[in-house]
Amino acid sequence: MKKHLPNAVTCLNLFSGCLALCYIFAGELETAAYFVGLSALFDFFDGLLARALHVSSPIGKDLDSLADVVSFGVVPGAFLFDLLRQAGADLPTWLPYAGFVVTVFSALRLAKFNNDTRQSDSFIGLPTPACTLVVASLPLILAYDTFGVTRFILNPWVLLVLAVVLSGLLVAELPLFALKFKSFRWQGNQVRFVFLLMSLALLIGLGAVAIPLIILLYVLLSVLTRPKPVAAA
Repeated sequence: MKKHLPNAVTCLNLFSGCLALCYIFAGELETAAYFVGLSALFDFFDGLLARALHVSSPIGKDLDSLADVVSFGVVPGAFLFDLLRQAGADLPTWLPYAGFVVTVFSALRLAKFNNDTRQSDSFIGLPTPACTLVVASLPLILAYDTFGVTRFILNPWVLLVLAVVLSGLLVAELPLFALKFKSFRWQGNQVRFVFLLMSLALLIGLGAVAIPLIILLYVLLSVLTRPKPVAAA
Protein backbone atom coordinates (compact mmCIF):
# COMPACT_ATOMS: atom_id res chain seq x y z
CA MET A 1 0.00 0.00 0.00
CA LYS A 2 2.74 2.47 0.96
CA LYS A 3 4.32 2.37 -2.50
CA HIS A 4 1.14 3.91 -3.94
CA LEU A 5 0.95 6.84 -1.49
CA PRO A 6 3.42 9.12 -3.34
CA ASN A 7 1.58 8.46 -6.62
CA ALA A 8 -1.72 9.36 -4.94
CA VAL A 9 -0.23 12.69 -3.85
CA THR A 10 1.06 13.23 -7.41
CA CYS A 11 -2.48 12.70 -8.67
CA LEU A 12 -3.67 15.39 -6.25
CA ASN A 13 -1.10 17.69 -7.84
CA LEU A 14 -2.58 16.93 -11.27
CA PHE A 15 -6.16 17.34 -10.04
CA SER A 16 -5.33 20.72 -8.49
CA GLY A 17 -3.75 21.80 -11.76
CA CYS A 18 -6.92 20.82 -13.64
CA LEU A 19 -9.02 22.86 -11.21
CA ALA A 20 -6.67 25.82 -11.71
CA LEU A 21 -7.29 25.56 -15.46
CA CYS A 22 -11.05 25.49 -14.95
CA TYR A 23 -10.91 28.69 -12.90
CA ILE A 24 -8.66 30.38 -15.48
CA PHE A 25 -11.21 29.51 -18.17
CA ALA A 26 -13.90 31.05 -15.95
CA GLY A 27 -11.85 34.23 -15.53
CA GLU A 28 -11.26 33.64 -11.82
CA LEU A 29 -7.50 33.94 -11.87
CA GLU A 30 -7.14 34.63 -8.15
CA THR A 31 -8.85 31.34 -7.23
CA ALA A 32 -6.77 29.55 -9.86
CA ALA A 33 -3.61 30.90 -8.22
CA TYR A 34 -4.55 29.25 -4.92
CA PHE A 35 -4.96 25.90 -6.66
CA VAL A 36 -1.49 26.37 -8.15
CA GLY A 37 -0.24 26.74 -4.58
CA LEU A 38 -1.91 23.43 -3.72
CA SER A 39 -0.30 21.77 -6.74
CA ALA A 40 3.11 23.01 -5.63
CA LEU A 41 2.55 21.64 -2.11
CA PHE A 42 1.50 18.24 -3.44
CA ASP A 43 4.48 18.23 -5.83
CA PHE A 44 6.83 18.89 -2.91
CA PHE A 45 5.29 16.28 -0.63
CA ASP A 46 5.08 13.45 -3.15
CA GLY A 47 8.89 13.44 -3.46
CA LEU A 48 9.31 13.89 0.30
CA LEU A 49 6.94 10.99 0.94
CA ALA A 50 8.69 8.75 -1.60
CA ARG A 51 12.06 9.39 0.06
CA ALA A 52 10.65 8.89 3.56
CA LEU A 53 9.03 5.57 2.59
CA HIS A 54 12.02 4.50 0.46
CA VAL A 55 9.81 3.79 -2.55
CA SER A 56 10.31 4.72 -6.17
CA SER A 57 9.29 3.39 -9.58
CA PRO A 58 9.51 4.33 -13.26
CA ILE A 59 5.72 4.78 -13.24
CA GLY A 60 5.98 7.24 -10.36
CA LYS A 61 8.65 9.24 -12.21
CA ASP A 62 6.58 9.36 -15.42
CA LEU A 63 3.39 10.20 -13.54
CA ASP A 64 5.16 13.07 -11.79
CA SER A 65 6.29 14.55 -15.11
CA LEU A 66 2.86 14.12 -16.70
CA ALA A 67 1.22 15.85 -13.74
CA ASP A 68 3.82 18.63 -13.82
CA VAL A 69 3.37 19.34 -17.51
CA VAL A 70 -0.27 20.18 -16.74
CA SER A 71 0.07 21.93 -13.38
CA PHE A 72 3.35 23.69 -14.16
CA GLY A 73 3.28 23.81 -17.96
CA VAL A 74 -0.21 24.31 -19.35
CA VAL A 75 -1.39 26.33 -16.34
CA PRO A 76 1.23 29.13 -16.50
CA GLY A 77 0.68 29.39 -20.25
CA ALA A 78 -3.05 29.77 -19.69
CA PHE A 79 -2.44 32.43 -17.01
CA LEU A 80 -0.24 34.45 -19.38
CA PHE A 81 -2.73 34.01 -22.23
CA ASP A 82 -5.53 35.46 -20.10
CA LEU A 83 -3.38 38.28 -18.69
CA LEU A 84 -2.18 39.22 -22.18
CA ARG A 85 -5.79 39.33 -23.38
CA GLN A 86 -6.58 41.75 -20.56
CA ALA A 87 -3.48 43.85 -21.22
CA GLY A 88 -3.49 43.98 -25.01
CA ALA A 89 -6.92 45.14 -26.16
CA ASP A 90 -5.33 47.20 -28.96
CA LEU A 91 -2.73 44.61 -29.93
CA PRO A 92 -2.96 41.83 -32.54
CA THR A 93 -5.41 39.07 -31.59
CA TRP A 94 -2.69 36.43 -31.92
CA LEU A 95 -0.40 38.03 -29.35
CA PRO A 96 -1.90 36.40 -26.19
CA TYR A 97 -1.03 32.97 -27.60
CA ALA A 98 2.64 33.89 -27.13
CA GLY A 99 2.09 33.19 -23.41
CA PHE A 100 2.11 29.48 -24.23
CA VAL A 101 5.82 29.66 -25.03
CA VAL A 102 6.24 28.97 -21.31
CA THR A 103 4.22 25.76 -21.75
CA VAL A 104 6.52 24.61 -24.55
CA PHE A 105 9.70 25.31 -22.60
CA SER A 106 8.24 23.73 -19.44
CA ALA A 107 7.71 20.49 -21.39
CA LEU A 108 11.30 20.72 -22.65
CA ARG A 109 12.52 21.34 -19.10
CA LEU A 110 10.70 18.25 -17.78
CA ALA A 111 12.00 16.08 -20.62
CA LYS A 112 15.57 17.26 -19.91
CA PHE A 113 15.14 16.57 -16.20
CA ASN A 114 14.02 12.99 -16.83
CA ASN A 115 17.12 12.29 -18.92
CA ASP A 116 19.76 14.29 -17.07
CA THR A 117 21.66 12.27 -14.47
CA ARG A 118 23.20 15.48 -13.06
CA GLN A 119 19.86 16.49 -11.51
CA SER A 120 19.48 13.86 -8.80
CA ASP A 121 20.37 16.18 -5.88
CA SER A 122 20.14 19.60 -7.55
CA PHE A 123 18.63 21.25 -10.60
CA ILE A 124 19.98 22.51 -13.90
CA GLY A 125 17.64 25.30 -14.93
CA LEU A 126 14.66 26.78 -13.13
CA PRO A 127 12.22 24.09 -11.87
CA THR A 128 8.76 24.31 -13.45
CA PRO A 129 6.95 24.85 -10.09
CA ALA A 130 9.12 27.92 -9.39
CA CYS A 131 8.35 29.33 -12.84
CA THR A 132 4.62 28.73 -12.36
CA LEU A 133 4.56 30.33 -8.91
CA VAL A 134 5.98 33.53 -10.42
CA VAL A 135 3.23 33.62 -13.06
CA ALA A 136 0.46 32.59 -10.64
CA SER A 137 1.48 35.33 -8.20
CA LEU A 138 0.55 38.03 -10.73
CA PRO A 139 -3.25 37.76 -10.26
CA LEU A 140 -2.76 37.85 -6.48
CA ILE A 141 -0.57 40.95 -6.77
CA LEU A 142 -3.24 42.56 -8.95
CA ALA A 143 -6.01 41.62 -6.52
CA TYR A 144 -4.21 43.10 -3.52
CA ASP A 145 -2.20 45.86 -5.20
CA THR A 146 -0.93 47.93 -2.30
CA PHE A 147 2.17 49.01 -4.25
CA GLY A 148 0.47 50.42 -7.35
CA VAL A 149 2.01 47.97 -9.81
CA THR A 150 -1.16 47.04 -11.77
CA ARG A 151 -0.29 49.23 -14.76
CA PHE A 152 3.21 47.75 -14.86
CA ILE A 153 2.03 44.13 -14.67
CA LEU A 154 -0.74 44.60 -17.23
CA ASN A 155 1.69 45.99 -19.77
CA PRO A 156 1.73 43.42 -22.61
CA TRP A 157 5.43 43.97 -23.29
CA VAL A 158 6.28 43.32 -19.64
CA LEU A 159 4.30 40.07 -19.78
CA LEU A 160 5.98 39.04 -23.04
CA VAL A 161 9.46 39.75 -21.66
CA LEU A 162 8.56 37.78 -18.52
CA ALA A 163 7.44 34.83 -20.67
CA VAL A 164 10.71 34.90 -22.64
CA VAL A 165 12.92 35.25 -19.54
CA LEU A 166 11.17 32.43 -17.69
CA SER A 167 11.34 30.20 -20.77
CA GLY A 168 15.07 30.82 -21.03
CA LEU A 169 15.65 30.10 -17.34
CA LEU A 170 13.75 26.80 -17.60
CA VAL A 171 16.27 25.32 -20.02
CA ALA A 172 19.38 27.31 -19.03
CA GLU A 173 22.53 25.47 -17.92
CA LEU A 174 22.16 27.11 -14.52
CA PRO A 175 22.88 24.96 -11.43
CA LEU A 176 20.30 25.54 -8.67
CA PHE A 177 20.05 23.91 -5.26
CA ALA A 178 17.09 21.67 -4.45
CA LEU A 179 14.98 21.84 -1.29
CA LYS A 180 15.70 18.19 -0.53
CA PHE A 181 16.60 17.71 3.13
CA LYS A 182 18.45 14.46 3.85
CA SER A 183 18.51 15.61 7.48
CA PHE A 184 17.40 18.73 9.35
CA ARG A 185 20.85 19.54 10.73
CA TRP A 186 22.29 22.98 10.04
CA GLN A 187 25.50 21.46 8.64
CA GLY A 188 25.04 20.83 4.96
CA ASN A 189 21.69 22.65 4.82
CA GLN A 190 22.82 26.23 5.53
CA VAL A 191 21.69 27.58 2.15
CA ARG A 192 18.29 25.89 2.37
CA PHE A 193 17.61 27.22 5.88
CA VAL A 194 18.76 30.74 4.97
CA PHE A 195 16.57 30.66 1.88
CA LEU A 196 13.50 29.47 3.81
CA LEU A 197 13.94 32.07 6.57
CA MET A 198 14.45 34.92 4.09
CA SER A 199 11.47 33.74 2.06
CA LEU A 200 9.26 33.69 5.15
CA ALA A 201 10.36 37.23 6.05
CA LEU A 202 9.58 38.43 2.52
CA LEU A 203 6.13 36.80 2.54
CA ILE A 204 5.25 38.35 5.90
CA GLY A 205 6.47 41.77 4.83
CA LEU A 206 5.28 41.93 1.22
CA GLY A 207 2.57 39.30 0.72
CA ALA A 208 2.08 38.08 -2.87
CA VAL A 209 4.59 40.63 -4.20
CA ALA A 210 7.25 38.59 -2.40
CA ILE A 211 6.79 35.50 -4.61
CA PRO A 212 8.73 36.75 -7.68
CA LEU A 213 11.36 38.15 -5.31
CA ILE A 214 11.66 34.77 -3.58
CA ILE A 215 12.30 33.04 -6.92
CA LEU A 216 14.89 35.71 -7.75
CA LEU A 217 16.47 35.12 -4.33
CA TYR A 218 16.54 31.38 -5.07
CA VAL A 219 18.45 31.93 -8.30
CA LEU A 220 20.87 34.44 -6.73
CA LEU A 221 21.63 32.22 -3.71
CA SER A 222 22.23 29.27 -6.03
CA VAL A 223 24.67 31.27 -8.12
CA LEU A 224 26.47 32.84 -5.14
CA THR A 225 26.85 29.56 -3.21
CA ARG A 226 27.77 27.39 -6.16
CA PRO A 227 31.01 25.50 -5.41
CA LYS A 228 33.98 27.00 -7.22
CA PRO A 229 35.82 24.61 -9.56
CA VAL A 230 39.15 23.47 -8.17
CA ALA A 231 42.05 24.68 -10.29
CA ALA A 232 44.42 22.03 -11.57
CA ALA A 233 47.82 21.93 -9.88
